[in-house]
Amino acid sequence: MKKLLNNPNDYADETLEGMCLAFPNHYARSGETGRVITRQGAGEQGKVGIVTGGGSGHLPVFAGYCGSGMIDACAVGNVFAGPSVADCMDAIKAADGGVGVLRLYGNYGGDRMNFDMAGEMLELEGIETTTVLTADDVASAGPEEAEKRRGVAGTVYAFKIAGAAAKAGANLAQVTAIAQKAADSCRTIGVALTPCTVPEAGKPTFEIGEDEIEMGMGIHGEPGIWRGALASADEIAQEMTERVATELDLQAGDRVSVLVNSLGATPHEELFILYRVVARFLAEQNVSIVTPLVGRFATSMEMTGASISMLKLDDELEGFLNAPTDCPFWSPA
Repeated sequence: MKKLLNNPNDYADETLEGMCLAFPNHYARSGETGRVITRQGAGEQGKVGIVTGGGSGHLPVFAGYCGSGMIDACAVGNVFAGPSVADCMDAIKAADGGVGVLRLYGNYGGDRMNFDMAGEMLELEGIETTTVLTADDVASAGPEEAEKRRGVAGTVYAFKIAGAAAKAGANLAQVTAIAQKAADSCRTIGVALTPCTVPEAGKPTFEIGEDEIEMGMGIHGEPGIWRGALASADEIAQEMTERVATELDLQAGDRVSVLVNSLGATPHEELFILYRVVARFLAEQNVSIVTPLVGRFATSMEMTGASISMLKLDDELEGFLNAPTDCPFWSPA
């Protein structure tokens, strides 16, 4: 293992320390363990709070999306490990402005269990909470088992849209509804070329041949749809685009936002090579692209690979998607 680190057990804490030092006007650490990141102004009275959480190793997801018009607080676990119940509770408390808190995170068992426990305990203290789970990964289960799908890069769309609605003054029920609408309107698929290494483990999360790819692999190395020979970028992007477009049942005249995301090591140059295939495909279908996103939005340490997400838009979703935010990591192309 060759990484820029000190003690592997300090990886998450030192990451958060550095992030807050780099962006002191945006982020702060809070909670008993320092594993909660808050935006400046979190807990604003009269505004619905939004919290998220998950393991380290995916920046900018999750903590990077704290910001005005996005997430208020984030509970952070170790690399690829969910946050503790106590940290989830501290995040909810930090985001609470007296009118309820939305818990918005990916559909993973550990995160669900700990956030559910935290929410139940804080309900007894008078903090009302609701939950929306993102489940945009089309490779993790079929449409008939959509409730089993994982939340991946498309989660950032739900962050942006729910955060904009909360900033605009929507109540808890309204923020929850628009977050669910965003989650339901998004689909993602990824492809992995190389594994990544969790610092505490010191070895790759999976093995794959130099001439192989795995279509649909999850952000923690979960099995994908198929493993086979490395093909051209155009062939890979075409399959990914067709799968996502079919899932969304795109029709001529529809509008989508497209996110071409690096899983860590894949450079912008290769992301733009993929994006051109997506753009051409959608143009041929007479589907318009609004607010394209290209870059590192949801990563898996140093994994080489990419994901393609599409968010099917209507006027309401588009308005919130394009509302202002001061989040350092929200950067439309």
